[in-house]
Amino acid sequence: METPTGQVAETESVAEPAALRLTALHKAFGDTVAVDHVDLAVPQGSFFGLVGPNGAGKTTALSMAVGLLRPDAGRSAVFGVDVWSDPVRAKALMGVLPDGLAMPERLTGRELLTFLGQLRGIPDDVLTGRTQELLDVMELGAAERTLIVDYSTGMRKKIGLATALLHAPRLLVLDEPFEAVDPVSAAALKSILVRFVGGGGSVILSSHVMALVEQLCDTVAVMAKGKVVVAGPLDAVRGGGTLEDAFVRLVGVEVDAGQGLSWLAS
Repeated sequence: METPTGQVAETESVAEPAALRLTALHKAFGDTVAVDHVDLAVPQGSFFGLVGPNGAGKTTALSMAVGLLRPDAGRSAVFGVDVWSDPVRAKALMGVLPDGLAMPERLTGRELLTFLGQLRGIPDDVLTGRTQELLDVMELGAAERTLIVDYSTGMRKKIGLATALLHAPRLLVLDEPFEAVDPVSAAALKSILVRFVGGGGSVILSSHVMALVEQLCDTVAVMAKGKVVVAGPLDAVRGGGTLEDAFVRLVGVEVDAGQGLSWLAS
């Protein structure tokens, strides 16, 4: 079902708040509006895809949503807990993997997980077990003595996801987690995320790869020029076609490779 503005209508139980709810979230950099009063709800237990062209505002919106960037206006809440007025409680409920996550380069994966677990106050016996499990699941056990500075891109993504899962969050917020990741590492990451959602967790995944979102997500939102142009169940958004076709139509892009570049013709 769609609203008069074209957005797919969403329902939310009063007793069960959205895993993530953005209300009139707004951010401008000088005269450039990056996120334009965005309203968005991620249902509990969903695998939610946030898609849009480069510069659509996805990363800025998610940075504000998780408390990494202060909004000019609006509100972000995780399971009903306001991210900015109650940040400690809100951040305990979510795990975050930002795009281009910076990590201490001179630590091994085990040392990084141990360090972050201690910062979060996880008891030593619990932390030791979780660290070993995460290293095993992420297939990083063989890199026991490898410093993060020597990790491949795929290894960095996996240890980043491990840090996001370490404190047993209820929501994962992932910005381009598969970018520049090889197929083997990508398959491992997908399996872990599907398992997380199957166990009752919620995931919001930002990507510009439509095929990936169609493969993983049950709910999707399309952003363009700082606005959410449509949001709802995957099948409702793509309308019987592919998500890529719906995306091109919704963002108003005309694809014509036949114009210009005549000098490339032989």
